[in-house]
Amino acid sequence: MELVPSNSLKCTSPEDGRRLAISLALQTSLAIQPDEHVQAIIRDAYTNNPDGLIAASQVVAIEFATIAAANNYWR
Repeated sequence: MELVPSNSLKCTSPEDGRRLAISLALQTSLAIQPDEHVQAIIRDAYTNNPDGLIAASQVVAIEFATIAAANNYWR
C-alpha cells in the first residue's frame, strides 16, 4: 500500500489537492486498521457520532494543509 504518492504531493488545482487529501487520510486509516471487519465497526461508530465525523474531517484538513503548502497554495 502506497501511503505517499510516488509522484509527489504536487496537484494542478485545489480541487485535486482536496481529493488527494481525502485519499491520503483514507489510506492512513486503512494502514492503521487493515482488518475489514474492524473497519466496518469503526465506520459505523463514527458515522453515527458527530465528534467522530469532525475528527475525521480534521485529519483531511491537516492533509490538505500539507498538500496546499507543497503546491505553494496554487499561486
